[in-house]
Amino acid sequence: MNRPSDDELGGTGPCLLGELGADGYTVQDRRQAHDVALWRKSERERLIGLRMQLDPAVRTAHAAAIATQLDRLLPGVGDTMVSVYWPIRGEPDLRPWMRARAGRGIRIALPVATALGQPLSFREWRPDAPLTHGLWRIPHPAEGPDVTPAIVIAPLVGFDSGCYRLGYGGGFFDRTLARLQPRPQVIGVGYACTAIRTIFPQPHDIPMDCIVTGTLPAMRRLEKSP
Repeated sequence: MNRPSDDELGGTGPCLLGELGADGYTVQDRRQAHDVALWRKSERERLIGLRMQLDPAVRTAHAAAIATQLDRLLPGVGDTMVSVYWPIRGEPDLRPWMRARAGRGIRIALPVATALGQPLSFREWRPDAPLTHGLWRIPHPAEGPDVTPAIVIAPLVGFDSGCYRLGYGGGFFDRTLARLQPRPQVIGVGYACTAIRTIFPQPHDIPMDCIVTGTLPAMRRLEKSP
């Protein structure tokens, strides 16, 4: 039996645009929760299918271009802990970038997902680190203490002009970012073809600080005036 996503357990929907809040995104009427859940589920499936259809050589070229942009964004992070991710389902493969950065003395972490409905934890990764598998058999370091990254690189299923991220619906990154203190710098990475007008952000959605696609200039989140 499939577990309902976090979207299906709360949020609002895109159907009645007249009910959008003053920020232009958040719908105030909880009756629309089911509508936004269905819309996000459909859009998520469409966007994952879109990136899976990309030629592997195209995905590799995108990942290399994303790595180049990340090098420009993070030129001198020293021994700062940077969390990346292990790619699944056509996500940009940044493992070569991880290895190259680790070879230059940069500290790399991978997220650890072991239980549904819980925040992620992080463990330091090295090219020779033994790996084990968490939820959905995603690899992560088999041992080592939890660490706190100062920079989190998060994969995108889709994204909008407000730097909001459409993920897989489990809420892992949002829960994690909400609890991390101090809040890390968050960089979303994905393909330009998965840009959408809006994800219809909900109160639990946390925007990325920056989004990198490799084919467009890095998109930075605009701070709202108080």
